[in-house]
Amino acid sequence: MEIAMGAIGPLLPKLGELLIGELTMEKRVRKSIESIMTELTLMHDALCKVAEVPADQLDKGVKIWAGKVKELSYQMEDIVDAFMVRVEDGGEPTNPKNRVKKILKKVKRLFKNGKDLHRISDALEEVVLQAKQLAELRQRYEQGMRYPTTSTSVDPRMMALYTDVSELAGIEETRDELINMLTEGDEWLNHPLKTVSIVGFGGLGKTTLAKSAYDKIKGQFDCDAFISVSQNPDKKKVFKNILYELDKNKYARIRGEEWEENHLIDEIIEFLNGKRYLVINDDIWDKDVWKLIKCAFSKKSPGSRVITTTRIVSVSEACCSSRDDIYKMKHLSDDVSRVLFCKRVFYKKGCPQELVQVSEDILKKCGGIPLAIISIASLLANNNQRKTKDQWYTLLNSIGRGLTEDQSLEEMKNILLFSYYDLPSYLKPCLLYLSIFPEDHKIVRDRLIWRWISEGLVYSDKQETSLYELGNSYFNELVNRSMIQAIGIDVQGNVEGCRVHDMVLDLICSLSSEENFVTILDDTRRKIHNSEIKVRRLSIQNSKIYVDTTRMEHMRSLTIFTSDAIGKVLDISSFQVLRVLDLEGSDVSDVGYVENLLHLRYLGLKGTHVKDLPVEIGKLQFLLTLDLRGSNIQVLPSSVVQLRRLTCLYVNYGMKLPSGIGNLTSLEVLDYMGLSDVDLDFVKELGHLTKLRVLSLECDDFDESLGKALEESISNIYKLDSLDVYVSRGLINCPSEDWVPPPQLRRLVFWSIESWFETLPSWINPSSLPLLSYLEIVVFEVRSEDIQLLGMLPALCVLLVTDNSLFRGDDVMEMPVLSSRAALFPCATVCRFFGTRAVPSMFPQGAAPRLKHLRFSFPAKWISRENIDLGMRHLPSLQRVRVDVIKEGASDAEVNEAEAALMAAAEDHPNHPVLDSR
Repeated sequence: MEIAMGAIGPLLPKLGELLIGELTMEKRVRKSIESIMTELTLMHDALCKVAEVPADQLDKGVKIWAGKVKELSYQMEDIVDAFMVRVEDGGEPTNPKNRVKKILKKVKRLFKNGKDLHRISDALEEVVLQAKQLAELRQRYEQGMRYPTTSTSVDPRMMALYTDVSELAGIEETRDELINMLTEGDEWLNHPLKTVSIVGFGGLGKTTLAKSAYDKIKGQFDCDAFISVSQNPDKKKVFKNILYELDKNKYARIRGEEWEENHLIDEIIEFLNGKRYLVINDDIWDKDVWKLIKCAFSKKSPGSRVITTTRIVSVSEACCSSRDDIYKMKHLSDDVSRVLFCKRVFYKKGCPQELVQVSEDILKKCGGIPLAIISIASLLANNNQRKTKDQWYTLLNSIGRGLTEDQSLEEMKNILLFSYYDLPSYLKPCLLYLSIFPEDHKIVRDRLIWRWISEGLVYSDKQETSLYELGNSYFNELVNRSMIQAIGIDVQGNVEGCRVHDMVLDLICSLSSEENFVTILDDTRRKIHNSEIKVRRLSIQNSKIYVDTTRMEHMRSLTIFTSDAIGKVLDISSFQVLRVLDLEGSDVSDVGYVENLLHLRYLGLKGTHVKDLPVEIGKLQFLLTLDLRGSNIQVLPSSVVQLRRLTCLYVNYGMKLPSGIGNLTSLEVLDYMGLSDVDLDFVKELGHLTKLRVLSLECDDFDESLGKALEESISNIYKLDSLDVYVSRGLINCPSEDWVPPPQLRRLVFWSIESWFETLPSWINPSSLPLLSYLEIVVFEVRSEDIQLLGMLPALCVLLVTDNSLFRGDDVMEMPVLSSRAALFPCATVCRFFGTRAVPSMFPQGAAPRLKHLRFSFPAKWISRENIDLGMRHLPSLQRVRVDVIKEGASDAEVNEAEAALMAAAEDHPNHPVLDSR
């Protein structure tokens, strides 16, 4: 039902645009559009009500009707889009009424061509006839539309669960058991390589346990890696991921390079030889796959450890030399289950007395399985509005037998289905869309949101609504409901991406297949079977397959995850209504055909071998996102500036953009733009991009004129919330002291190898930057009053300040002294003072209550001062401290005494933070 609704949703505003103003199109065409719009609106209303009923409880006729409505909507949208492509004049998409009036001038000319008029009229008449036939069933259902009314942020309770895995799955005790298996005996560091395998069925928390142990002990090894293998692994990719995780700097580009398997294995062996390493191989399904992977692990590395996770007992036995090295997952105890459940539903409050019994009954049906507990708890805690007692009992009775009587995957699927059915209609297509991505794939948030938008899954009839912000709220809501697992949570608390649990992925792949929403080709269980099905969205995950393109003329989305499918099995140029083409990570080198894909909204070429874009790419007037990061493109064609609807442009450093960038007035994201030469005109044109939210620039040289132009340009960009400017050379002192920063600024980076500002600029203050959460800045000299002012920024989470006075050899700065203000640094989790001479005691009692990571510079000769205080106990959340010990001017005895005193201070802290003293 939701898919049919999702097909109608973005179509209605398009039809409305065609009816705005004085429409001069032929009367018969106008009447057809009005008729179909009326019928679709009523169908949408009926579908909203039908969508509230679980699919397995719907009448078969209703399902057939909804499927026909979906196909009708797709057909109508193709007609409208083809019409708009023909009349598009390439003008700037400003106010929709003005744009439609411009279009209609061309429409009048178009309809003088009898052939065009006849074709469009016939197509519309056919659609209207189908709509009238379906309308006979429409009156059975009545209810108004459901739309989200407010923006959604990630629930802080979910963030706490994801960032503290011991609380997520109650595994602190089992983690220590696993670590003991890895490190038993006093001489374990001298023992040979040992492999421990974690085995248990899906949802028990194998990956979470392995990650918890990995994070706890990885500091005891020379190098480490955590990689996912999955059910149908690309073995070369697995080996490349191992190398990348072992040394991200040395192997930064290996994922885009061509290596043979034996060369990759030899490289891993050579790298690991003589090193003590820890490697996690997560989610192994096949014994033969493991036999190949284990060849890469050098046995000449005493004290090294390997952990594998698998659902299959025989695979776990193949991974280990002894059954004593197999860790069998256990269900959570009643007490741990209760803690996990209540933490999600009630947060810090206890369970109300009237819900105690029903809570216990629900937990029994969850059977101690973390995935089931979190799924049900998230459903009950939906939108911070706890359900009523009656709703709890309704859910309890709906679960059925639960997992205590029959621990089958079917029962687990049934539990997950309740969470799916509880989703609002606008979220269900967004969740099913994730079936496009392979198992264990890291799905980057922004990539997903821009694709949702391009597919029409995120839409609004309100012009002032930011589709990206709306899509971001959808993403956060799926996290809050535990339907996706947040990964890459940065120090600011932002979620960089997500993964889909394999059991959830199985569920949504099944639902997606039933709805013909996504077609997946992966050489195993999900293939095209029904010859009558029209393929709308295709995900190719294995190149060793035959693809029948005869049913793909209606293809809207193509995503390729395998490296060599393009050109061998597909003729992409034949997909004339394609809206999304995502080739990220493939080895494609030629995309000349894209200039003819006039419906294209999303073009993803990240990490490809593409060297050139077609000269006439400017013809793609509907293109919204263009991702060129990691490609081999050096120069963009001049026609790029004709892409007036382009909203998101990702480029490489050094990629040359043509003049006229200021014409792209719809741009919200421009990242990561490099200026190899001083380009004053380009910087001035940035001031025309008033809708920009994200801007990232890097300049080789910087002078006063460029600085003034940059200040003027960014002063015009009122919606800017993220600004990064990197400069290789020059003392900048820009923007000026009287600059007024954009009020929504949340991230600000001004970085230079030499120095940016003489002193901290006056516009960095709480009133000018009330939302700033990330600040990275270079100052010629940091003063105590500067740190005091920075500590007053109310939303600041991450602070990176470089004091260049240290690097010019001066020793003029005394230890900062901050006034006793408990409100200082209230949200800060990371403070890194590069070159700033300081000690932790500069923070007064009560300040920085959330600070986890601290870095500062400490002159060793200070240790001889009276009353020097290196104490850290007043910083309650501290986890890691890095100290750059300045040895200049100090004796060897003072250096040794300073390092010992710092170590003692860290040991004295209740958290025993990791101390890195250099």
